[in-house]
Amino acid sequence: MFVAGFPAGAWGTNCYLVAPAAGEECVIVDPGHEAARGVEDLIREHRLKPVAVLLTHGHIDHVASVVPVCGAQGVPAWIHPADRYMMADPEKALGRSLGQQLMGSITVGEPDDVRELTDGSVLDLAGLQLTVDHAPGHTEGSVTFRTPASQDIPPVFFSGDLLFAGSIGRTDLPGGDSAAIMRSLARVCLPLDDATVVLSGHGSQTTIGRERATNPYLQQAAGASGAPAFPRRGM
Repeated sequence: MFVAGFPAGAWGTNCYLVAPAAGEECVIVDPGHEAARGVEDLIREHRLKPVAVLLTHGHIDHVASVVPVCGAQGVPAWIHPADRYMMADPEKALGRSLGQQLMGSITVGEPDDVRELTDGSVLDLAGLQLTVDHAPGHTEGSVTFRTPASQDIPPVFFSGDLLFAGSIGRTDLPGGDSAAIMRSLARVCLPLDDATVVLSGHGSQTTIGRERATNPYLQQAAGASGAPAFPRRGM
């Protein structure tokens, strides 16, 4: 599997282009603030053909470029219905005081073709199989995307702002829920194999095994759920 990514815009939000290999169809994950140019550069450099934009949640730092990217490539955007309103009304998602500070220079709205994600569904796009897990807590409509395990390639987990290297997403904005994010960590992250590569919405790449061993929030979620907090061997 081919993954290329870059931190976009003022918030350094990771945008990923995912394909079976260079030169093939791809999906674009979380084109955030000022991401359109970086997306175009990677498409040209690696000869990629986008077929869809996938959004882990609706915060403006993850969706700010969804309209120009979808428009330029002629592709749909996929988002959970609980976060869909944020594309057109990001101020409501951030709270008025913060929203007014951030919205001045950003044009918002929905792309022409919006499709809604459901928990447990499997997206067959660009020659990839991506399982969708609803993971509320950071926002009500947060989701993650994961690839299946194989003998040759470790699974990849696009965690959005659910799980970071050493931390988790904030829960103090409208729609955030600290208890819900702990339940999502237990239900979505803990069952994954330690070899799973975690590509999050911000910061560096990590693995489930590393986070299981060192991330205090994931360890807390394991303790609350009764799941093991220690590293597991791969299957």
